[in-house]
Formats: sequence, C-alpha cells, structure tokens
Amino acid sequence: MSRSFTAYIVDDESLARKGLAIRLESFDEITLIGHQGNSREAIAEISALKPDIVFLDIQMPGLNGFEVLKSLQQSMPTLPAIVFVTAFDQYAIRAFEVRALDYLLKPVDEERLAETIERVKHELEPNEFDATQQKLVNLVAEVTGEDCDVILERLASGDEVPMSRYPEHIAIKDSGEITRVPVNAIEWIDAAGDYMCIHASGETFILRRTMKELEKELNPNLFQRIHRSAIVNVNQVEKLCTRQNGEYHISLKNGQKLKVSRSYKDRIKQLILN
Repeated sequence: MSRSFTAYIVDDESLARKGLAIRLESFDEITLIGHQGNSREAIAEISALKPDIVFLDIQMPGLNGFEVLKSLQQSMPTLPAIVFVTAFDQYAIRAFEVRALDYLLKPVDEERLAETIERVKHELEPNEFDATQQKLVNLVAEVTGEDCDVILERLASGDEVPMSRYPEHIAIKDSGEITRVPVNAIEWIDAAGDYMCIHASGETFILRRTMKELEKELNPNLFQRIHRSAIVNVNQVEKLCTRQNGEYHISLKNGQKLKVSRSYKDRIKQLILN
C-alpha cells in the first residue's frame, strides 16, 4: 500500500483555494486537512496540524509566502514540504528551480499538479527529506535577508533573484592596486584604529572601512562578532575554550587564538554547534 500524505492550502483567493482542493481530490494518497486565506491564521493552523505538504501562495496581503515560510521555520521543529503557488510566469520563478523547490502556476494545471505530487512524494522519502529541509531553510535565509517586497517585484518583472545578497569577494585598494579577496577565505578580521585588518589565506589585507560597515556586508550565518573589534569566520573555528579566570577564547584552524567577549559567547557557541 502506498503511503498517504496530508496537505494544507494557503491562498488569499477563495476560488484558487477551492480549485486546488477539487483537483487534489483526484489523488487518493493526498488528504486535504485544511485551508486558509489569512496568512497569519494559517501559520497557527499549520503549526498545530503539521501537514506533510503545504501549498503556499507567494503574493498575499498581510504576510506573503516568504514571510509565512519564515514564521513556520521558527514555530515548527520540522518544516512541511512546501509547494509555491504563484501567478508569476515561468521565467520569473526560475529562482526557485535552482533550489529544487517545486511550484505551481495559476490557474493550476492537472497534469502539472500530478508531476508536483510525484516530486513531493519523492522528496518526503526519509533519505531525501533532510536535503529538502535544508533547501527550505536556505531559501528562508536568502530571501528574508532582503526586503520581501523587493524580491516580489523582481520576480514579477522577470528579474533574476540573486542566490545571496552578500558579496563573494571584497575589493581592497592598496598602492594603486585592487585585490579581490574571496569572502570564504577570510579567517578573521580585527580593527586597527581607522582600518580593518582582514586575515585571509595566510595574508593580511588593510581595508579603510569601519567594523560596522564591513559587518553589514558579511553573511551573519558565517561571520560573527566575537568582541568589539573582531569578527571571525565560523567555519574557521576549531574550538571554543574557557579559561580559569572565566574568560573565553576560540582557536582557529590556523592556530590563531582570539579572545571572546562574554556578551558574544552564546552566539558563537550556537553557530559552532550548528
């Protein structure tokens, strides 16, 4: 016997909800357990009902689909499989394809819905689900890092949505030369007066920027302030240690030891454990 799945629909258009519900009736393995036109109420119901699949409209009043997904991530230990439902054309929605998240165009086509159901069933298999979950989490991190309305405008106009709003390189000018330093190669950054010392791949580069300005350009999931004048690449941290006097420090993979302020201890510990 094939496995059965529960589904939930979130769409502010009542006709769209009804139309999708009718089409789902032809799939014996899918049981619709709820639908909602109010995005905020939908979050509470989904968190309580814990459906396997959520058909989520992107453009809605109140909270849009991206914001609903972010709220679900915060309220549920395990996200459902998400299928976006949208009126955007196929070219505008290509950003979701690269993340392997499925979507349906309005009005929903029966044949396309059947393909989506098969795809979602495959992704809900135990060996696939962890990867699917991570893609959803990554989507939340990428999209909600920027104004959701800006993202919607880009999709509606057919513009490409960047994979990340954070730069992959930092341009550093020195003696008439410009060096592009890969962000992922940065090990740690410390302040030296009005300058930033960027330590990357065994070299030190001097950048005329403030710590606050530079911090805004770095992905907070990768770079964490450890005290007032230092930022560290979490991927370069080997261990977090406590000294007898109650102070904390981290050891980087290159052997460098850096002091950690108590106010930043819990945050750096959380990032290391994740």
